[in-house]
Order: sequence, then structure tokens, then C-alpha cells
Amino acid sequence: MKKTLIILGFIAAILAMILSATPLSKIAFIPCVLAFVFGISAFVISKDKRTSKKSIQLIFLMTTLALALTTYKAIFTTAELGNTEQLQQKEEQLEDESLEDLEDLDIDEIDIQ
Repeated sequence: MKKTLIILGFIAAILAMILSATPLSKIAFIPCVLAFVFGISAFVISKDKRTSKKSIQLIFLMTTLALALTTYKAIFTTAELGNTEQLQQKEEQLEDESLEDLEDLDIDEIDIQ
């Protein structure tokens, strides 16, 4: 049971680290919480035994780093919108060109068999 919880903790901590470095960093809170839960569960199970707890400490370290990076990005990163007028003008221009191309087509000349 302890090994299973450690493996699940590592998977969740690694996923949290990866997600915290991507633009999807707000989703990284979910694997962080899961990694903490798995780490605490593994720690409680191994508390009675005299085994090494280095892997559990590594899970907590990775999760803490991912949580710190995710929190930093959530607080200090702002989404900026560019000038949408240029995009709208380009879209209208492309739409007009598409309509002109469609008007130039003669569908009656095409034989459908």
C-alpha cells in the first residue's frame, strides 16, 4: 500500500510540475492537492516502520515547488488582449474575398454524374 501511494504521489507531483510550467498552470492545483494527499497517506503508513522516508520528502518538495510556481503565475501573470480592430478588418477583408471567389464560380458548368 505504501509503494502504491508513493508511486501515485510521484505521478501527481510530476504532473503538477509539468502543468505549473505551462500556460495551463491554474489546473496544476488539482495534482498538487492529490500529491499532498498521497504523500501524507504514505507518511502515515510508514510512520510506524523504520523505513527511509526520502521518497516521501521528495514528493513534498516537488509538490511545494509546483504549488509555489503555480501561485506565482496566478498572481503576477495577466492576460493582455491585443488590438482586435485589425483582426476584425482582416476577417472582413477575407470574407469579402471569399464571396468574390464564390461569385466567380459557375456551378452550372460542372457536370455531376
